[in-house]
Amino acid sequence: MKKIFFILALFALFGQTASAGAEEDSIYNPFRNYSLFFGEDCDACGCSANGGSMGFSSMLNNNFVGIRYFHQSYKSRDGVFNNSPWIDENFNTAQLWARIPLGKRIEVMGLIPYHFNNREKATGKEDINGLGDITVMGFYTLFGTRTDSATVFHKFQLGAGLKAPTGKYDSANNGSVNPSFQLGTGSWDYMLATEYTVKRKNLGLNAILNYIFKTENEKKYQFGNQFNYAATLFYNAKIENLNVVPQLGLAGEKYEDNKDHGEKVPLTAGDILFGKMGVEIGLQKWALGLSTMLPINQNLTGGRVEANYRWSLNLNYSL
Repeated sequence: MKKIFFILALFALFGQTASAGAEEDSIYNPFRNYSLFFGEDCDACGCSANGGSMGFSSMLNNNFVGIRYFHQSYKSRDGVFNNSPWIDENFNTAQLWARIPLGKRIEVMGLIPYHFNNREKATGKEDINGLGDITVMGFYTLFGTRTDSATVFHKFQLGAGLKAPTGKYDSANNGSVNPSFQLGTGSWDYMLATEYTVKRKNLGLNAILNYIFKTENEKKYQFGNQFNYAATLFYNAKIENLNVVPQLGLAGEKYEDNKDHGEKVPLTAGDILFGKMGVEIGLQKWALGLSTMLPINQNLTGGRVEANYRWSLNLNYSL
């Protein structure tokens, strides 16, 4: 609760600053080059990972097509006992992603992931590879305002989307400590989201809240619903012909219990808070981004799974 309060406090502080003396514009968009969206759906340990809090948009080219690679590193107990050995698990994703405008107020975002995951158990190495769950989201810009005197800009968006069960779900993994070692959830999942961005001169803040509703799949297994939140400070610097945008922030994820045939599965809920830093470099219509996340505090599956780190690399072309 303290973590969520901290994020909301930042949100409120910048919101008050931006609204002081604000003059509404029909749909003025000062964040054409600085928008950032966090919290695309990702289960606690990588299942059908589509980005988690790694981000769902670019800070340099808000409307784009591109490719992204990201890596998530975990360790899990290979057994149910306290002296069971730890094993390394690696979740890797190559992803086509895009954010396309459909008019002044509406944007459509989509991604197509391909996963290649592996882990080393006492019985040998396990690998799974294949298409993940395809996601489509739509966002509506509720307002965008500016004050010329204070040079303050802000923008608020509401969004909704769905994830299709295009990735393979293997029920045999339900018996493992980490049932999220999957290519997909096997279910249709639904998302609601809000995003708020405020910027004064070269300094800005982006904050998001979103919730993912996960349904039961054909094997009667249901991954727990998920709540994501994040806040990121960014600064836009011009170095000769390059735009350089360093960023620093926090990102958190909270997961409810998984269910099997309607019954809660013990030790599947959890939460994690990350510290995040990254940078994007833009040249004309191209942007190259690098981001990394390290856990500050976590409690995943009763302490039987631990996140080590996440990082991502993306290349985008502005539309």
